[in-house]
Amino acid sequence: MKKLYLSSLLIAGSLALASNAGAIDSTGCGLGSMAWRGQSGIGPQVLAATTNGSFGTQTFGITFGTSGCDPNGRVTGGTGRMMLAFLENNMEQYALDAAAGHGETIVTMAGILNMDSEKLGEMSKQNFATLFPNENVDAVELTLNVLEMVKQA
Repeated sequence: MKKLYLSSLLIAGSLALASNAGAIDSTGCGLGSMAWRGQSGIGPQVLAATTNGSFGTQTFGITFGTSGCDPNGRVTGGTGRMMLAFLENNMEQYALDAAAGHGETIVTMAGILNMDSEKLGEMSKQNFATLFPNENVDAVELTLNVLEMVKQA
């Protein structure tokens, strides 16, 4: 039985590594998440979570910083993770668009947040000082500020 399970695991892992799609957000880090990276759907997510749970790779990875885990990382949901990834590369443009109340970054962020871009633009403009309380705001702080702003609306 173990041989069959391990064989299936290796075959599925090989197929997963051949994929070019994005990482699975809902399973976090760990060996299972790395093996099924790029796959979508219930099957790969269940296999990734089962592998992480069965072998303790997620807990080990978080503790020791292995398997794609960061011991100093933040717990975020899928939307927060996508927002952070976007803002890490687009902070300056978002600052310009937020000050104006419209622009490409507003439209993209509205898509991530599943909300109306005009409303997000208006909120960003009105809350600019809260979103950018100083010139040293980093992407994590900005992401948290945006998510808090949207939650208050």
